[in-house]
Amino acid sequence: MAGPKGNAVIGQSGGPTAVINRSFIGAITEARKHGEILEFYGARHGINGMLNNEYVPLFEQPNFVLQQISCTTAAALGSIRHKPSSDECNRIFENFKKMNVRYFFYIGGNDSAETAYIINSFAAHEKYDLRVVHIPKTIDNDLLITDHCPGYGSAAKYVACAFMGDNEDNRALKGVKINVVMGRNAGFLTAASILGRQYPKDGPHLVHMPESPFDIDLFLKSVDKTFKDHGRALIAVSEGINKQGIYNLKTGEKPEYISTWLNSFVNLNLPKKYMPKGENKAVEVDSHGNVSLSGSGMMGDILAYIVKSTLNIKRVRSDTLGYPQRSFPLAISEVDAREAFKVGVDAVIAAIGDHFDEGSVAIKRVDQDGIYKIETFISPLQSIQKNTRSFPKDWITEDGKIDERKFREYVSPLVGELPMAGRFVKAIF
Repeated sequence: MAGPKGNAVIGQSGGPTAVINRSFIGAITEARKHGEILEFYGARHGINGMLNNEYVPLFEQPNFVLQQISCTTAAALGSIRHKPSSDECNRIFENFKKMNVRYFFYIGGNDSAETAYIINSFAAHEKYDLRVVHIPKTIDNDLLITDHCPGYGSAAKYVACAFMGDNEDNRALKGVKINVVMGRNAGFLTAASILGRQYPKDGPHLVHMPESPFDIDLFLKSVDKTFKDHGRALIAVSEGINKQGIYNLKTGEKPEYISTWLNSFVNLNLPKKYMPKGENKAVEVDSHGNVSLSGSGMMGDILAYIVKSTLNIKRVRSDTLGYPQRSFPLAISEVDAREAFKVGVDAVIAAIGDHFDEGSVAIKRVDQDGIYKIETFISPLQSIQKNTRSFPKDWITEDGKIDERKFREYVSPLVGELPMAGRFVKAIF
């Protein structure tokens, strides 16, 4: 027996990506083929739209509009970071019942999977026939079960190209350059910086990810040595670097992020009238309990200041790659775009299938004869929600560096071809 006849709701949640709309349009495209889905509604700003009955009628949209949206980055419906309370779930279901909603698709990361899980649990308790599918999306690439996440390949391409450009800049005008990359508890995106290395002396020369402990004294020693060895230093630093290292955290223990420590250090030197209120002055937490690390270039600036003042290096610069990593339209990976569309299509196919209740679309790599290939499958929401994965330990060498062979083998198909930097023949520098 196929799924029940009724309406569908889809929402986008969490940080936008360059290809999140591909998943959105993939779901609409497939839903139009199935009579079980009578009307398809897009919730404005995720849960917020479901609470306030703010929807976009999707089946009414012209094909050319959907095509344009498919090629547009970020979240066309608008996104949100919000964990619904029991009362809010009750309001959502009252609205769903009135609208005869039988299919719910939520595009996002592990927090969005948790939201989908909560809503599905509420539906089961109410004995309401609702089919819930989480569609994966995150540039952090930290979802459990799936081989990789739509959105990561394009963000990784942006980071790789940014470091390629900065490497050439750093060669031309030598000095120390620090780039801060997104990634709260996983170093996948920061690791993508090494794709910019095309020649033996190329940067990034140092890569610091959340998985390993970050010690400022050791950091300064490694910068000093790198600068003396190369006459310059290009450094990749994850926004999520912390004192313990994610690998070393005990169950339930939260990392002490360097970014919040540095921000507190600066705040303590501000005039009182500018001081934020509260004991932990630098920590902003969302409804899922995640510390906000993005949105400020402060960590990069302070690290650059410490390097310059301590090592007496004249030219020290920093940049925070920031939000352009997520939604830059000229760095879209073709593979990433194609797979993002596919998980949207496969979410609808799963939802209308026999005996389906809930789940998350996951990607499995099934390379054949050395040719990159994937297939999708459905994993229970409980296996995805709340927890995340880290950069694999066996991709880190004994001296703490990234195993380039293993990582490149994994990430290169997701990113695609990169531009090639030129070099003079028999050049001294």
